[in-house]
Amino acid sequence: MKYYLIAGEASGDLHASNLMTELRREDPAADFRCLGGDLMQAAGGHLVKHYRQMAFMGLGPVLRHLPAILRNMQTCRDDIRRYRPDVVILIDYPGFNLRVARYVKTTLKIPVCYYISPKIWAWKQYRIKDFRRYVDHMLCILPFEEAFYRKLHYPVNYVGNPTVDSVAQYREQSSLQPDTFRHDAGLAPDIPLIALLAGSRRQEIKDNLPTMLKVAASYPAYQPVIAGAPGIDKAYYDLFTQGYPVKIVFGQTYSLLHHSQAALVTSGTATLEAALLRVPQTVCYYTPAAKLSGFIFRRFFHTPYISLVNLIAGKEVVQELFADRFSFQAIHAELERLLHQPDYRSRILNGYDEVISASGHPGASRRAAQYIARIASASSTRL
Repeated sequence: MKYYLIAGEASGDLHASNLMTELRREDPAADFRCLGGDLMQAAGGHLVKHYRQMAFMGLGPVLRHLPAILRNMQTCRDDIRRYRPDVVILIDYPGFNLRVARYVKTTLKIPVCYYISPKIWAWKQYRIKDFRRYVDHMLCILPFEEAFYRKLHYPVNYVGNPTVDSVAQYREQSSLQPDTFRHDAGLAPDIPLIALLAGSRRQEIKDNLPTMLKVAASYPAYQPVIAGAPGIDKAYYDLFTQGYPVKIVFGQTYSLLHHSQAALVTSGTATLEAALLRVPQTVCYYTPAAKLSGFIFRRFFHTPYISLVNLIAGKEVVQELFADRFSFQAIHAELERLLHQPDYRSRILNGYDEVISASGHPGASRRAAQYIARIASASSTRL
């Protein structure tokens, strides 16, 4: 069967590549075309366009790059029309993907699967109308999403979280080979580490990393280490790290977290990764117009939390220092508690245990692949 996948950022590239690997097990003759990244290409996909050419964040960048965005959209539509896949698989990235879904559903009459639901439970609940019209099958990866969609009378399937798969795979592989992370990264064997995960986009790194570095530097007994994001070269990090005794590692985020005493993390999948690896963390996320951003979040968002850890737990497990709560002083005070208050660390780790239990067992990618392969097979039979 023929599968067309679209992912617009690094985390989507990772989850889509794992899905493709499992689809190949279900369907050895599977053929893939995709808009995505290096991992999807390595998993056997013909890469039509890289997500680095598509990922524009914020109103200003979107407006400045609107012609490129429209060209990307037209390229995608034309390519799907020529390829005629048995199913189109969308991974998050709703601003782009919902427009693709509309075209695929109404014009091409091809089944649309959405894997990893957009976060409409936080805001933009009006998008449920587009889901009902243009998305045939929604596969969710967060345990609370099933109940959320049920209230909106939209049936979905919860398949588990692929991050659980990734962490389980890391643990299995690391147990079978010597641990050489510190040596390979050029780190001293006896200095405790602070992990800095400043986001996957350039704007996030620019906004968050300088304050993270300043906070970490105020703890000279610890070695700060930056988890380099896929698609961001070292030269970009060098713009912010001059004068700081910091290391940067690429492709080793799990190893870094595993070896760290604490982590400063922007919101996103990384907060769940830190929880699954049981690393005490604080969530740091800068926003412009901090007071206004904080007001908008409290007034108009439908959830009290921004981190996956707290959302899955349904309570505050880790501190979320964003908008008007983001400051050097606040992050420094929270890192002090993470590093030097055993009872506080234990409370967070106990909260992580609840998150780990709620996230379920590994196998999300396999379960999603089994479901999608059945859809593709039925579509192929109809054609």
